[in-house]
Amino acid sequence: MAIADVPEYAHLTDADVEALAAELDAIRTDIEADRGERDARYLRNTIRFQRGLELTGRVLTMGASRRSVWWAGAATLGVAKIVENMELGHNVMHGQWDWMNDPEVHSTSWEWDITGPSAHWKHTHNYIHHKYTNVLGMDDDVGYGVLRVTRDQRWRPFYLGNLAYNTVLALFFEYGVAAQHLELGKKRKTPEAKAEFKRDLNDVGRKIGRQVAKDYVLFPTISGLVNRSPRAARKTASANLLANIIRNVWTNAVIFCGHFPDGAEKFTKADMDNETQGQWYLRQMLGSANFRCGPVLGFMSGNLSYQIEHHIFPDLPSNRLAEISIRVQALCEKYDLPYTTGSFPVQYAKTWRTIAKLSLPNKYLRATSDDAPETASERRFRDDGQPRLTSAIDTRTGRRRGLKSAIADGRTRRRERASA
Repeated sequence: MAIADVPEYAHLTDADVEALAAELDAIRTDIEADRGERDARYLRNTIRFQRGLELTGRVLTMGASRRSVWWAGAATLGVAKIVENMELGHNVMHGQWDWMNDPEVHSTSWEWDITGPSAHWKHTHNYIHHKYTNVLGMDDDVGYGVLRVTRDQRWRPFYLGNLAYNTVLALFFEYGVAAQHLELGKKRKTPEAKAEFKRDLNDVGRKIGRQVAKDYVLFPTISGLVNRSPRAARKTASANLLANIIRNVWTNAVIFCGHFPDGAEKFTKADMDNETQGQWYLRQMLGSANFRCGPVLGFMSGNLSYQIEHHIFPDLPSNRLAEISIRVQALCEKYDLPYTTGSFPVQYAKTWRTIAKLSLPNKYLRATSDDAPETASERRFRDDGQPRLTSAIDTRTGRRRGLKSAIADGRTRRRERASA
């Protein structure tokens, strides 16, 4: 099922893993030494752009009694919320800009424009998800406690609703973020645990109250007074609702493209035992996926189109991930590791295909549980009792042959069997 031995799955020796870690550490050192005014200018320009866009959207929604203005206001405000959520909130709270020592853009002080409290998200995302990326039973982002996204999750009739659950999750993703930290299905037996849950629940309730009051009471009321029309107030509220849905669906799509397409692997808890920094790097590289983009799509995704690089270096500035990706791809080529990427529509379609497939019991699925597109393990390449897998040098070409070559060879064999 899921990968239990990351170095073996990657066909790397312990020495290879440590050499890879040293080269990745060198990338971090280079970027940290080069951070400066151009990065700070990028952040300030992004903040100005986002605030200008939000102001424009808010003004347009004040005249939302006209259909064309309603659509323009909702779309503009939706894009502003995406930028605030993805390129600002997510990245600021990762500490990517803490080196500036500016309290306005420091990870400890930023509160973003969604219903989930930033303090909760920093625990579930920055700590839990990024430390235990795709580790079954440790990382709640593997299915968010609702979806079946790997065959390692035992099938239950509940999962027949996989597609419906993901549709609802996409539309109201900010509320899923708000609920994630609460761990609603967890039993709390001690008074301390119950008191903590009550505090967290109150924090979520207050944040939801502020967001609802802002988007569905304050601005609609202002619109109604300005236009002297209750209908204008209702139109402003509905435009704000659509803007939030636009942001939610886009955020959900970007995040899912980074974690659930083919090639984004899952891991067992056993893999965490005595994990070195190099093994952690390797797990991030194997457990994440990118999608190809230009500057606009990269910006609108918060540069999470470079999810692999973000997971390797979650606290380096997002505007540097494109240049980092060139060096990471070179390392993947050197160590014969897969670099999982594709077009945005294809990567997103693969996530929906996996969610649809895994709504069914395993007996209706093709491939084995160790060699399926959405789930793999070191057993896909060998039988028990064989020596540990490591890379070898091709005597004809002088190039390393490891995981990437083994995956390609496996695909070739499957195609040959299918055509025979």
